[in-house]
Amino acid sequence: MDTGLTTIHEDDIARHVAAAQSMITRIIVLEDGDGKSKTALAGTGRRFVSTVSTGAVRRTREVELSKTIAATGKGDQLLSIPAHTLLYRARRGLAIALAVADVFAQGSELESLQAKNVRAPLEGEDAVAFRKLLNSAAYVAAFTFASYLSQLIDGSDEVANDVEEPDFLFDTVQDALKSLVAGLDRAIAGAADDAVMTARATGFARVALEGLLSRKGRFDALGSFEDIHLRIEADDFTLNGFDVMPGQKRKPLAMSFKKPDEIIGNHIAKYQAMRLAKMLMAYDFDRQMNPFVELGGFLFTFIGDGAPGTGKTILIQMTAGLINGYCQVAGYPFTYQNFGVDQISSYQGKSGQNCRAFVDNVMGTRAIGFGTIDDIDQVAARRSDDRASAGQHEITGVLMNAFAGAETVVRGNCSFGMFSNYPENVDDALRQRAGARWLVDGPQTLDDYVDIFVLLAGKNHDIPLGDHDLYGAQQIRQAVATAYEEHSKPQEDGLKAVHERFMNDRGEPRTMADVGAYLHLIKLAEPRFTGRAIKNITDAIKMRAMDIDLPDEWFEKPEAFMHKGYDAKKAMIEELRGPFTMAMVMQEINRYADSEFRYSDRADDVAVSQIVRDQRLRERAVREIEAMKRDGRWGDG
Repeated sequence: MDTGLTTIHEDDIARHVAAAQSMITRIIVLEDGDGKSKTALAGTGRRFVSTVSTGAVRRTREVELSKTIAATGKGDQLLSIPAHTLLYRARRGLAIALAVADVFAQGSELESLQAKNVRAPLEGEDAVAFRKLLNSAAYVAAFTFASYLSQLIDGSDEVANDVEEPDFLFDTVQDALKSLVAGLDRAIAGAADDAVMTARATGFARVALEGLLSRKGRFDALGSFEDIHLRIEADDFTLNGFDVMPGQKRKPLAMSFKKPDEIIGNHIAKYQAMRLAKMLMAYDFDRQMNPFVELGGFLFTFIGDGAPGTGKTILIQMTAGLINGYCQVAGYPFTYQNFGVDQISSYQGKSGQNCRAFVDNVMGTRAIGFGTIDDIDQVAARRSDDRASAGQHEITGVLMNAFAGAETVVRGNCSFGMFSNYPENVDDALRQRAGARWLVDGPQTLDDYVDIFVLLAGKNHDIPLGDHDLYGAQQIRQAVATAYEEHSKPQEDGLKAVHERFMNDRGEPRTMADVGAYLHLIKLAEPRFTGRAIKNITDAIKMRAMDIDLPDEWFEKPEAFMHKGYDAKKAMIEELRGPFTMAMVMQEINRYADSEFRYSDRADDVAVSQIVRDQRLRERAVREIEAMKRDGRWGDG
C-alpha cells in the first residue's frame, strides 16, 4: 500500500480562485432535454409535455449559483451564515479540484501531451492517450469537488433523498466541474430556508459521489491517482484515492472504557497494552514515523488468546480507553474500529473490500489508530479449509498482505489486535504475522480470585475483607516480573522435553550459538516454528530491551513529550532504554514457543476427539443396523 502523502500548497490553490469565482458567478451549460415545458399550465400545477420526442435535444442553460444561494434569504441583501458557507465552500472546492487536476496531470503524461498539443494538434496514439488522460483528469476533478462538498458542508444529519444526479460531462476538467455546479444549482433552487438548502446540498454531494463511483470503470487512465493520499490541513480535507467514499466525519468514540485497575490477572497482556498506548503517542505526524519503529520494539500486530470469559473484551476496552485519553490530551484524532463476522458478505469480493477498508481506515497516517479483529478464527479462514466461505478466504488474504505483505509500511501510528478463543483454528501463516502473543488467561491465583470477587461485588455490604492484601497481587511491576519469571522454564509438555534435552546436551545457554541451537531443536520438534517465528521473538526481545515505563508526566501535558519533534522524542526514549539479557532472551523464546506448542496440541486434541467421535458413531450405526436386520426392518427404508 502506498502511504505517501501528497501536499498541495495554498499558492497552487490560489492560482485557481479566479476561475472558481467565475464558475459560481455565471456559467452556460448544455443539458439534455426532458420534453417538459418550464412553464406550468395555468391552474393545474402541471407542465406541458410535448408529443414530439426531444430527449436527444441539448439545450443551453444559464447557471448563476451565487444568485440561487442568495434567493434563499427571501429578500435579505446579506447572505445568511449557512448560505455564505455553502457559497464559499463551493468556490474553495472548485479551486482545490482544479489544483488536484494539475497534480494528476503532473503525475501522468497529460502535462507533456498538453504541451505538445499546444505546438501542434496531436495525432494517432498520442491523440488517443491525450483524450483518455483528459477525461480521467476531468473525472478526478469532479470526484475531488464532490468529496470536498461531502466532507465540508456544515449542517445537521438531515439529508435530502429526492436530489437528482447531475448531467456528468467529462470532456475537460472545466466541463466536468461546470456540470456539477449546474447540478448543485438545480438541487438547491427554490429551497425554502437554510436548513433545506443545506440538506439538499449534502444530498447532492452524496448522489454525485455515488454516480461518479459507478462510472469509475469507464476511465482506464486513473492509475496514478488510485493510491493518492491527499491532505489539506486548512480545511481538514482528506482524499485517499477511490478506495472508500469520503464524507464521513469522524464521530466521537462511543465505548465503555475500562481502567487498568478493573482488570484482574492477565498481567503481561495488561502491561503490554499499557505500554502500547504510550508507544503510539510517540508518533510524529510531520515525519510520519514513530521512534519506537526505528529503535525497535514497536508492536504493530498481536494476537490474544484465552478461554471464554477470561477478559479479552475488557482488555480491548482498556487499551482503546487509554489511547483515547492520551489523544484527547494531545489533541490528536483517534480511530478505533473492530472488524467482525457481520462484515463477511455473500457477494464475491465484497468481504475483501470491507476488510481492506477497515485496514486503510486504521492505518491512515493522519490519526492514531487501533484496530481489532474479534473472533479471528471465525472471521478469517484457514486456506486449507474448503468448508469456509469465499468471503472468509478473502479476509485471510487481505490481512496477510496488510500485516506483513510486500508493500506493508509500518509507521508506528497504529496497531492491530487479533483475539480468539480458539487460535489453533487460525491460519498458521496469518497467526505468525502476529508479532506478539498475549495469553489472556484471566485470574489464576487465590489472591486473584479474592480481588476479582471484591471488585465485582461492589461496596453495598459490610462483610469484612479478612486476611488479604487487597489488590496487592495486582501491582503491575511485581506481577509482571513474576509472570515473566515463570517463562524462564517452558510451560507446555512438548517444549519441556525440548528444553530438557537442550540442557542435558549444552547446559545453561551463554552464547548466541547456544540460543541458535535451542531454536533449532524447537524447529525439529515443531515444524511451524519458522523464520518468521524467529523474527517475532527478536522483536519481542527488542521490546523487552525497551521495557521502560515512559513517565506519566510526559502524557499529562502535550508539550512535555507528545508535541515535541521526532528527534527530541527519540532522544528522550533512548535515554531510558537498556540492553537485553540472556534471561530476557530465554523468556521470550519460551513464551512464543509455548504458544505454538499450545496451539498445535489443541489442534491435535480436536482432531483426535473428532476421529474418536466418528468411530463411536460408526460402531453405534453398525449395532443399530444389525438390530434392524434381526428384526427384519433393514430393507424397508
